[in-house]
Amino acid sequence: MTKLIALLLILAMAIQLIKPLGLPGLRRRMDFWKIALIAFGIWAVDLLLRDFLM
Repeated sequence: MTKLIALLLILAMAIQLIKPLGLPGLRRRMDFWKIALIAFGIWAVDLLLRDFLM
């Protein structure tokens, strides 16, 4: 499941480079790095929650 999510994020970044998604904050092609930054933040929060709750 984790590999599927990573693959979808990479696909979203590639699509952003080809044709911007048009979402707020993702209107230019150079904004593809924001997708990776958001994914890293979610991943870090998930790891912290797993560590504290388990």
